Amino acid sequence: MSRKARLFRHEKYTDRFGNTAEIKIWIVPVSEHHPDGVKYSLVYVVDGARAIGFDNERGKGDHFHLDDSEIPYSFSSIGNLLKDFLQAVHEWKENRYGNQG
Repeated sequence: MSRKARLFRHEKYTDRFGNTAEIKIWIVPVSEHHPDGVKYSLVYVVDGARAIGFDNERGKGDHFHLDDSEIPYSFSSIGNLLKDFLQAVHEWKENRYGNQG
């Protein structure tokens, strides 16, 4: 990460099921790899494996992971990114744990 990158948000927590969510968002210089000036990595880990992940890894661009699938993602704002990640986690928990999720 460049010295010009600024950590915007970093949160990590464990939910009541023992799963871990971690959110890392940086404000970075606008570039070919980060045209929105944002670098991000949001992940939900279950039993030591990524169940959900949103990131814009250099060379791959914006995408998200759902279990073993990698799907293109259309980044529009940090607010929508957070909303989409939390919604994906909620839906994953509903599918796994039912109404307890």
